[in-house]
Amino acid sequence: MTSIYTVERKRTIEAPVERVYPLVADLTQWTRWSPWEDLDPELQRAYSGTDAGVGQVYAWSGNRKAGAGRMEITGAEDDRMVEVDVRFEKPFKSQSTSTFTFAPEGDGTVVTWRMTGARPALMRITQKVFDMDNLMGKDFEKGLARMALVAPPPDPGHA
Repeated sequence: MTSIYTVERKRTIEAPVERVYPLVADLTQWTRWSPWEDLDPELQRAYSGTDAGVGQVYAWSGNRKAGAGRMEITGAEDDRMVEVDVRFEKPFKSQSTSTFTFAPEGDGTVVTWRMTGARPALMRITQKVFDMDNLMGKDFEKGLARMALVAPPPDPGHA
């Protein structure tokens, strides 16, 4: 049993990369597409650090479903990649890295969302029950689908 887990999903979004990338590289934009936005209508949010990109921090605290934690953008390459350090404090302590990559394809953008993290000992023992791909994969698919809905479409005057 491996002590590291990886969850990855991809989706082609019908918008140019320069319109998709800012939805991820600015943590304040995550409220528009994050699959976890509807877990707690009273979620407390705090932003600090830079306005966007490397150094931007988002902390949250909410109900049992939303938990509490913080994210910080630790790496970014314009229109190519965003890396986010994700740390949960509640409902349990964990640390993972989410990496988003963006690849132009025709008038659209292929977005790949990959999360890797250490699998705690209890999770390794119960791996079949707590399979991270099964637990998180649907959330990633939901988030990418929401991103596709909010991403500005290609400019009709731009060929």
